Amino acid sequence: MSARLLTVVACALIDADGRVLIAERPAGKAMAGLWEFPGGKVEAGETPEQTLIRELQEELGIVVKEACLAPLTFASHAYEDFHLLMPLYVCRRWEGQVSARHHVRLAWVRPNKLRDYPMPPADAPLIPHLAALL
Repeated sequence: MSARLLTVVACALIDADGRVLIAERPAGKAMAGLWEFPGGKVEAGETPEQTLIRELQEELGIVVKEACLAPLTFASHAYEDFHLLMPLYVCRRWEGQVSARHHVRLAWVRPNKLRDYPMPPADAPLIPHLAALL
């Protein structure tokens, strides 16, 4: 039997100093305590870009325009009960102040320091792509 496919889209917000925003997953959620790139599940009828615009507003309180989202790479990872397909976008421009609305903590991290933060298995392979970009 094949596992169900779950599409989750993630965003690497990059500040003027070339640091990437990661967020700590809250207690009570799957993989609580691990650090992730902000984003979320693509809902029926949504494009990945629409999902990110919605999720970044909900999770971080910022407004992102679709033109500021650039696809970088993706992860494909088999978890025990589903298969995750996760496109990663890069965003360098947004409106508003980034704040943790759903996460325990946020951190602005240099790409070469991302491995110092424990991440879900699907997120870790994205790090070299960010390091190469920045």
